[in-house]
Amino acid sequence: MPLARSLSVTSLNGLPQWEDEDLPVEDLLLFEISWEVTNKVGGIYTVIQTKAKVTADEWGENYFLVGPYFEHNVKTQVEACEPPHPAVKKAMDTMKSQGYQVFFGRWLMEGSPYVLLFDIGSAAWNLDKWKGEFWEVSNIGIPFHDREANDAVIFGSLTAWFLKELSDQFDDKPNIIAHFHEWQAGVGLILSRSQKLPVATIFTTHATLLGRYLCAASIDFYNNLDQFDIDKEAGERQIYHRYCMERASVHCAHVFTTVSQITAIEAEHMLKRNPDIVTPNGLNVKKFSAMHEFQNLHSMYKARIQEFIRGHFYGHLDFSLEKTLFFFIAGRYEFSNKGADMFLEALSRLNFLLRVHKTDVTVIVFFIMPAKTNNFNVETLKGQAVRKQLWDTAQSVKEKFGKKLYNALLKGEIPDLNKILDRDDITIMKRAIFSTQRHCLPPVTTHNMIDDGNDPILSTIRRIGLFNNRTDRVKVIVHPEFLSSTSPLLPLDYEDFVRGCHLGVFPSYYEPWGYTPAECTVMGIPSVTTNLSGFGCFMQEHVADPAAYGIYIVDRRFRSPDESCNQLTQFLYGFCQQSRRQRIIQRNRTERLSDLLDWRYLGRYYMHARHLALSRTFPDKFEMEPSAPPKTEGFRYPRPSSVPSSPSVSQPSSPHQSEGEDDDEDERYDEDEEAERDRQNIKSPFSLGVLPQGKKKQHGEYRN
Repeated sequence: MPLARSLSVTSLNGLPQWEDEDLPVEDLLLFEISWEVTNKVGGIYTVIQTKAKVTADEWGENYFLVGPYFEHNVKTQVEACEPPHPAVKKAMDTMKSQGYQVFFGRWLMEGSPYVLLFDIGSAAWNLDKWKGEFWEVSNIGIPFHDREANDAVIFGSLTAWFLKELSDQFDDKPNIIAHFHEWQAGVGLILSRSQKLPVATIFTTHATLLGRYLCAASIDFYNNLDQFDIDKEAGERQIYHRYCMERASVHCAHVFTTVSQITAIEAEHMLKRNPDIVTPNGLNVKKFSAMHEFQNLHSMYKARIQEFIRGHFYGHLDFSLEKTLFFFIAGRYEFSNKGADMFLEALSRLNFLLRVHKTDVTVIVFFIMPAKTNNFNVETLKGQAVRKQLWDTAQSVKEKFGKKLYNALLKGEIPDLNKILDRDDITIMKRAIFSTQRHCLPPVTTHNMIDDGNDPILSTIRRIGLFNNRTDRVKVIVHPEFLSSTSPLLPLDYEDFVRGCHLGVFPSYYEPWGYTPAECTVMGIPSVTTNLSGFGCFMQEHVADPAAYGIYIVDRRFRSPDESCNQLTQFLYGFCQQSRRQRIIQRNRTERLSDLLDWRYLGRYYMHARHLALSRTFPDKFEMEPSAPPKTEGFRYPRPSSVPSSPSVSQPSSPHQSEGEDDDEDERYDEDEEAERDRQNIKSPFSLGVLPQGKKKQHGEYRN
């Protein structure tokens, strides 16, 4: 028997190359299968889209994404072309010859990966036959009324058929890796394994089906993970067949991965298999990069938000915008899962603290969570109209004042300031002042909400009494619509809005990863997350003092809800105490963490998963030293030397630190020195150990 080849990462740019004379890397094909390829449904679309460039750079013409065909998506996102690989073209032609529509092209985004799209509608006539075949291999029955599950059967059957047609051309050579995302793609994996196709399979779950359902029902999920009757819970929620599809996919895969440590624990109990590797989600940091201008962008977009605030709070603008902080929460409207309930309670306590300490800091909090609305709130639109009218009045008076001053100076005279404004100017200004009078409080929502009496956020605001009173140091604005630069109220895209804020707050209870705090980080905006989110766990692992870098992690796993809420309040209050200089320093540190979230570094985990799948599927051809998933030794940010030794969340007796303390920190802070030290902690991707040829070791494979 020929000696097994070793897997290693040997290329100069850190991308994988296989040391196998008989099987060069260009003969390996990687297929990534997901229902969200060119089809945005949720966060998996972001994962695949942002990761595509790094994977395409690694695999070149041998990387293919497989998804469903939807004409409206293809017309705007995909450019048709011929398959570069003859085996792929032959497999497609075979399927087309039997009446099935298969589309091939390039996805028009960074990296331009190839996409292979199956038209579900053209194969729907075969649904009953394929459901029967799926029952025979898995004993999982799919009810006729669940269209999403039926579509998954069609999609999976087409995927498995394609992989069979493709693998038949290679004479059982180990040429194919298939990576399946989520249960919608899992049928293809189950059928491929049942047909014993020579394909190395990987399955990634981004959140377990049952976990999301249970958390949405406000159940104490994490403290009872080992207590749930899984089959009973899935049956009561009428998702038992979906749960079985997900669980079968997990156990059929050669390698099972998930996106975070917290989801790995969840999967172990919900799906009864411990993930082989955790593959954290990254971002294409270049997309969010503003070179060294992110501080300037913060100032620019903060000024745009301040303009909106001037209109929204007209008549009640008795606070200084220069001493006003902007906090926000954004995401799907899941009141408990996203932590909006705890955030509101913490805001009530923060308001009390700021009032007791008589601080001059004001906090304005935005809730960017889409909900059903009728239209814009009339009072909100009026506020922006009043602001514009006042601006036009001021510009008109300024122009007249400027001309008179200019003419007087030309004559060599100092103008009489009492005469430079005439009676008409005074009248115009008085009328403008009268127009700002308001007999109601600034609205807490920018839109007319449908069924606002039962809306969870508005109901909680009524309970805690945050009505934007003059005495409140915390003001609330609910914006129940996604942000857009074309909005007549707040004309900013989401990314620009985030840059203009001071702090993103995401105290989630159920968050397998958490892209919102990650996006804040790469834009240099501090954020609050929890140790129940994948992002929070990842930062705890890789940053020695996350709070010093602007990542505040609330403990929602080992503390009671009231203790967690108090901790969140402490974080928010401590942030309000910072001077402007301290916030600038913290934003610099936060932005430096963006390297930690770059796919160029996090791609190493997917690389390891593919190597492990090859070694498990084709042990005679590939071998890899048995080890845990890649460790990031040295891949950890130390505590910045300029941070005071006392905890950052401790409360001083006064809301502001003394000038001496600020001066002491400024003297010890050296931006270039800290940045260089942090850069040294981000190392090049790992290298897999190479086994001496002929020596084989057993790895702890999960036996299916």
